[in-house]
Amino acid sequence: MRFRHLRHLSCLVLPLLLAATAEGGVARLEITRREPVLGGRPFGAAGAYEKLVGRVHFTFDPRAPRNGHVVDLALAPRNAQGLVEASADFYLLKPVDPARGNGRLFYEAGNRGTKRILPVFQQATAADDPTTEAEFGNGALMAQGFTLLWMGWQWDVPPGRMRMALPIATNGGAPITGVVRGNFIPGARATAAAIADRGHDAYPVVNPESPDHVLYVRTHPADVPTVVPRPRWRFASATAITLDGGFEAGRIYDVVYRARDPRVIGLGLAGTRDLVSFLKHATAAAGNPSPGLRHAIGWGVSQTGRFLRHFVYEGFNEDENGRQVFDGVFDQVGGAGRGSFNHRFGQQSRDQLQHFNIQYPVDMFPFTDADETDPVSGVTDSLLARARRTNTVPKMVHLLTNSEYFNRAGSLVHTDVAGTRDVPPPPTTRIYMVASAPHIVGPFPPAPYTDKDFVGQAPMNPLVYTPVIRAVFRALDRWVTDGVVPPPSRYPTIADGTLVAPAAAGWPVIPGVAMPPEPMITYRLDFGPEWTQGRVTVEPPRLGAAFTSLVPAVDEAGNDRGGIRLPQIAVPLATHTGWNYRAAAIGASDRLASEIGAYRPLARTAAERQAQGDSRPAIDERYPSRDVYLGRIAQAAVSLVRDGYLLAEDVPDLITQAATHWDWATR
Repeated sequence: MRFRHLRHLSCLVLPLLLAATAEGGVARLEITRREPVLGGRPFGAAGAYEKLVGRVHFTFDPRAPRNGHVVDLALAPRNAQGLVEASADFYLLKPVDPARGNGRLFYEAGNRGTKRILPVFQQATAADDPTTEAEFGNGALMAQGFTLLWMGWQWDVPPGRMRMALPIATNGGAPITGVVRGNFIPGARATAAAIADRGHDAYPVVNPESPDHVLYVRTHPADVPTVVPRPRWRFASATAITLDGGFEAGRIYDVVYRARDPRVIGLGLAGTRDLVSFLKHATAAAGNPSPGLRHAIGWGVSQTGRFLRHFVYEGFNEDENGRQVFDGVFDQVGGAGRGSFNHRFGQQSRDQLQHFNIQYPVDMFPFTDADETDPVSGVTDSLLARARRTNTVPKMVHLLTNSEYFNRAGSLVHTDVAGTRDVPPPPTTRIYMVASAPHIVGPFPPAPYTDKDFVGQAPMNPLVYTPVIRAVFRALDRWVTDGVVPPPSRYPTIADGTLVAPAAAGWPVIPGVAMPPEPMITYRLDFGPEWTQGRVTVEPPRLGAAFTSLVPAVDEAGNDRGGIRLPQIAVPLATHTGWNYRAAAIGASDRLASEIGAYRPLARTAAERQAQGDSRPAIDERYPSRDVYLGRIAQAAVSLVRDGYLLAEDVPDLITQAATHWDWATR
């Protein structure tokens, strides 16, 4: 890729313009707002920071070999130079003087158009447009000189979030139509339901009155769907359907309809590649507002952990000049999957859980960073196979919680697909599992989830594991920049008996809780004969053989034995899980409630425990006093600091949280 000249204007609207050429890449940075952070207050040796907000304009050459795997790019409209255009929101925090930065770009692939870097790494208050001191937090990353970047990569997120404007594929100008499936599970009886995911835009339906559209209903994912008679339901709008008599709480509905105007969604991956590469390699003369960056680390959480897994798997970590894009990739709680990020009519927001977003193309082989063979298909592949061929393998970190083992096929990240043996990661990868942690952290004191569709039977798990995330990121950063080897992978394994079949997990007796919980079953999915070309023709997909998922073994308190055991797990006052059964009020009460965890307190006294029939030793049987409890908490924290899984500066907060927990649990 050749970066063209940009002209910088120092007024309120600052468009950085590039002369058009017949090559693709970043064509224009349109900076609509540039302002000092906190009035120019310095952040350590990096000095003052500034905020740049605007749009990045791209052009993509459909003939370029490294764009050849972007589905439908060849069918997108082209400009006079024969290039496909797209644009995206971007948001940049950088040292005013780039020379005072540390030469590292930290890119967050925003989960459904949001921002999380500052709350997680600077302990800030969450904000779409951070402005106040609270919204910038303690400034930890900025004091180190990081340049922080966000870019919208989805076209369909709810209004007000970061977006990407993507071209629509056509057949020579004629509309393309195809099969789209909307999946929903009501949390209460309702007469109307949205066909897109979580407030996102839907692909427009072709001829809403057509008898060819089909509504299916089933109770469990593996059930044969039943067709709902067409006269009973109808499209109420472009984004919703209605059903005479209403939808039943907890049942699985699929509306399969013919849609039109597929976006070229793979450009979300290609645009990420091109913007990061531009900032990493272009000079100030070429219009780079943050020149001198030498390393780039990408971070994604949940949906965008999967996005970055997909990014590396499909070869986007090689830019159009053959250079490596991300030097490090941090996949946080992405589980074993990838996603709907590069196929026709893909719905980028969709995930796949036991009882939510059923059977989307998420948990698809391969799952591991090392080569594995699927015995059913005979295919040998890995997440890093393309990157190895192009010498663009990043330092990879996969961080899992207990939730991913139950609701995101997490064990497949490090076992064979039959669940018979461990598959060690390659030397360039680390895998960490935070024992007993939830995907979605609950409040303290523990309380139920407030989303009406995901209410659990138990209060949410309040175990905060951001200190582990900060420690792991620091280790990844040092690995990338200085070659300092990070702490060893730490996760449950078959070999040491900490990763087992659900029935062998060793659950204690907890009154009123059915054990063992069944994890999500992940199937080989058949989307039809054109799937290898990125086109879905069969919906719902046909189910093939299941992959085997294993779960963490637990101790006598019901907490995970393997992985990184935070002090409140090693020195427990409760059973913390990454799973929670659905409340009876929302239906399907034997199924797991989204990705929320559960908190089940220990009995305070032995007498209370015995009266309840609880097998877990009570608090007074474990700790003779509050001081003893806090002493053991401190010892557990120091051990994790020594091993590299916690930062020393986070220990005081962990001890304070444990003290608050004790006072509440023994009140």
